[in-house]
Amino acid sequence: MEKYEKIRVVGRGAYGTVYLCRRLSDQKLIIIKQIPVEQMTREERQVAVNEAKVLAMLDHPNIIEYYENFLEDKALSIVMEYAEGGTLFEYLQHRGNALLEEGEVLRLFSQLLLSLQHVHSKQILHRDLKTQNILLNKRRDVVKIGDFGISKILSSKSKAFTVVGTPCYISPELCEGKPYNQKSDIWAVGCVLYELLTLRRAFEADNLPALVMKIMRGSIAPISERYSDDLKRLLLLMLHLDPDKRPTINQVIAEPIVIKMLANVYMEIGRVKCPIKIPKSLGMTSSSKGSNRKGSTKSLSRRSSKLVLDSSNSNLPKLQPLSTVYCWGHGVTTPISLPLPHSDIQVIQVSTGRTQRVAVTKNGRLIIWESSSVGSSATMLPGAVDQSYPSFIPRFLEGQSAVTIQHVSCGDMFTACLTDRGILMTYGSGAHGCLGHGDYHDVSQAKIVEELLGYEVVKVSCGASHVMAVTNDNEVLSWGRGENGRLGLDSQESFSSPQSVILPVESLITSVHCGLDCSLLLTEDKKVLACGSNRYNKLGLDSISLSGKTLNKVDEMRTYAPVASSPINQLSIKSVAIGTAHAAIVTDDQQCYMLGSNQFGQLGCDTDPLVTRIPCNPEFQDGVIVTDVACGDMFTVALSSDGQVFSWGKSSRGRLGRTEVNSSIPQKVDLGRGEEESFSLLSISCNHGNTLLATRPFDNSADSP
Repeated sequence: MEKYEKIRVVGRGAYGTVYLCRRLSDQKLIIIKQIPVEQMTREERQVAVNEAKVLAMLDHPNIIEYYENFLEDKALSIVMEYAEGGTLFEYLQHRGNALLEEGEVLRLFSQLLLSLQHVHSKQILHRDLKTQNILLNKRRDVVKIGDFGISKILSSKSKAFTVVGTPCYISPELCEGKPYNQKSDIWAVGCVLYELLTLRRAFEADNLPALVMKIMRGSIAPISERYSDDLKRLLLLMLHLDPDKRPTINQVIAEPIVIKMLANVYMEIGRVKCPIKIPKSLGMTSSSKGSNRKGSTKSLSRRSSKLVLDSSNSNLPKLQPLSTVYCWGHGVTTPISLPLPHSDIQVIQVSTGRTQRVAVTKNGRLIIWESSSVGSSATMLPGAVDQSYPSFIPRFLEGQSAVTIQHVSCGDMFTACLTDRGILMTYGSGAHGCLGHGDYHDVSQAKIVEELLGYEVVKVSCGASHVMAVTNDNEVLSWGRGENGRLGLDSQESFSSPQSVILPVESLITSVHCGLDCSLLLTEDKKVLACGSNRYNKLGLDSISLSGKTLNKVDEMRTYAPVASSPINQLSIKSVAIGTAHAAIVTDDQQCYMLGSNQFGQLGCDTDPLVTRIPCNPEFQDGVIVTDVACGDMFTVALSSDGQVFSWGKSSRGRLGRTEVNSSIPQKVDLGRGEEESFSLLSISCNHGNTLLATRPFDNSADSP
């Protein structure tokens, strides 16, 4: 809201509050409708967001113009055009008993027809046309329809069933509970035309049953003789009880009495500026191309994810940190501690992408570390210790002060943030449609995945170029790059918006994990479902007997299937991790199994890297109990129950957190802490050559502020 100045409240409704505001960039008056989506049910969210979704699809001088939407203070704010002339209802009320001239009726009516023609051409039903939703410009010579809150987008020319709308304007078929289509909007327009001609409603009664009876009879009071027979005949056609005998919007426009007025509208009122733009999905355009609508922005909200360096505590004395976040890889050969904005921040989860390093705090804030390179590191010899590491600058994701982030996941060049209310936001590279916004645009600031606002997302995972999400109703959705069948949609097609995934068995999904070209689901009964590329049997989809004999080799699976390799298929699985060409599994009985390629020793066991497709156990020191594992491109990192960190695989560019050469045996990573320091390992993430690890002292019981 930093771009706007609130002036006053101009309306309140079932789903939010409407404010008159001033846009600071050009001092233009606009309307902002704030809808508190955080506290709504799934169905209420779908209704609340529908208006913005519909408005974003429409572009017409007789429809209220849509500018942008953004999430702030747990409310979805929709920014749209302000009609200074008020509503048509108010205009007719102020006339008292002074009837309109037929020319003025036709001028207003013809513009209403043009707007409805545009709406119907998009296969949209307005479903609540009435004089209160028809707005006027300052001179009251231009009509603009608005309030698309309960509009319905038809996937085909099928009919809708839900009974909605204002009772005085609903059609007979709606009263009977019959299916309906665009002809119900025609009925409502007929009711509006009657109101223009008589200054009163076509159907009114003291109670709903009496109103329904009047509508079902279709009887209306006579029209004044001052109006032409052609106009009266058109009115009766639009208010025909049989929807099949009502004209379509194009037939109404083709009436001679309407065409004559339309010529005047096009020549005179038609001079109203109508911007031309490429149609876009709900709310935003890409950061690279911008919007042609005046005043619109390139993303969800410039404030909603503005990154600011918080240095307010830079002069305070150094305190014992509640958390420490380490990183290594990409040239950082030994673990370094990343700076935090404050010493009293407690990190609960971390994630790293190809270039991103992010963390979620206990109080639901998102920290992002940006690195500034330092020159000549590319020319240094392998194993050199006198290196100048890049400096990492911590920044908060600001503008979401009332939104609590509970989980974050990073893809190659994009990030997904999940709030505690089940709302998913993404930003970064839009390649392959992995942001889920219905396009392939990059987004520099966090933007809601609006297709999922009707769901409560509880789990999310990002692969290199695809995303999987799970809802509280156990629905699995996927989008992004589809090659190798990684989306589980029985195809290799890519999708830029969430798609529903059909699972082979009915089971509650407890976690989801995306890799480079594959995906894994962990079920409540401790089993693993997998899809995508199974090269080197990294997903365990080969049918392998207990004796190690391969009975059936699977190279690719385009739908989810249960893991088939023994002994994995017979064990209770606690957690899983996927790398580029290998995967790791930790069982309930604290056993660790590795699958896939061992070309760089990333399996941690002595097996032939070219021929093995059999699960193996990494060779840990005696007494080591593995609690968690993360897989990178050519390496693996494991956490133990006694607070130790182990790594193995290819060591180049600091992948192993050590300066020594490649290791096919798990070796301890020195975090540079004293032996007397006792700490717990909270969260680990690997991606390509990066590792991010969050720890905290064992005796730490304080809460993060």
